[in-house]
Amino acid sequence: MPRLLGVDIPNDRPAAYSLTYLYGIGLKTALDLCRKVGVDPTIKAREMTEKQVADLAALLDNEYIVEGHLRRTVAQNIARLKEIACYRGFRHRRGLPVRGQRTKTNARTRKGPAKTVAGKKGVKDMR
Repeated sequence: MPRLLGVDIPNDRPAAYSLTYLYGIGLKTALDLCRKVGVDPTIKAREMTEKQVADLAALLDNEYIVEGHLRRTVAQNIARLKEIACYRGFRHRRGLPVRGQRTKTNARTRKGPAKTVAGKKGVKDMR
């Protein structure tokens, strides 16, 4: 199982799809990486040579921000938004959608499971 930047990439998938297991690498970037290094994107990851894996690791280190450094950068950006108390920072702090989505319905991913509130009792129930 090839290891890039501290992440084990799967053996049995094509090289381009295996590279997407790295945080910050999508399919297009993975295909660009394969093209730059000279790796056929359709070969299995286990069939890559040590030199190809080393070249990929060197290219990722030099030209791309991925994995831990990218996670740290994103966390710092969110912390900055919270610190300056802008609208997006408040939304992050409260755990609500940040990019203008509706919240009356359909915000369950950010808000968590629904907390049911008992309804108002009717006049007939009072007797």
